[in-house]
Amino acid sequence: MNDIKPIAIPGIHESFYKIFKDLAGKYNKPKILEVGAGHGAFTRKLYNDGYDVSANDFFPENFYFDKVSCLQVDITKDLPYDTELFDMVIAIEVMEHIHDHSVFFRECNRILKPGGMLIISTPNILSLKSRVRYLFSGFYYSFGPLDHARNDGLQHLSGKTVDQFENLSVRSNFSSMKVFIDKRQNTSVIYSFLIPLLWLYCKLKKINYRIHNNWDLLTGRILIIAFNK
Repeated sequence: MNDIKPIAIPGIHESFYKIFKDLAGKYNKPKILEVGAGHGAFTRKLYNDGYDVSANDFFPENFYFDKVSCLQVDITKDLPYDTELFDMVIAIEVMEHIHDHSVFFRECNRILKPGGMLIISTPNILSLKSRVRYLFSGFYYSFGPLDHARNDGLQHLSGKTVDQFENLSVRSNFSSMKVFIDKRQNTSVIYSFLIPLLWLYCKLKKINYRIHNNWDLLTGRILIIAFNK
């Protein structure tokens, strides 16, 4: 199909691909698994650019790219792949759709080759826009009241901080983590007058300000995080 459209909000695939391509340069013809492949737009991009790519999704019937098969997989359970099979595992806007991340991280480490890499993207709940939204509504950026009767996999169920993702990576035996953003949010930049108050609060409460308050985290829209095995 020529009209396969990303499920992610506009611009995320382009930003993710730019970072992905830089990171993939360290491998010679990497074998890639896309988790939560959706309609197949990013899988098609990888395939057309010559990458060896496999795909899975909880609802594979919604995957429309016929050059790659899409396996039905629940990523909160053991993944149906051999140990040390892939060079890279990618998950674009998937983490916020599941509650339990520990099995996923452990399984990604298992199926990655030594030196392999997991790359995810997820809404940045640490941005100033998100913090103000949470203060006044009780919901982070990109999150809202849940419809508890829905089970279509599209609701945003769980937001995690950088510190929590690092904890997951350490407990899953990844060796390092690097954080990128897709773009800056204009609203978060406008709210930057709040930064001195954040610094003062952290100082008074003896909280390490640097963990969650660098410029990228305070102003970025989407986090793109790479975990090295």
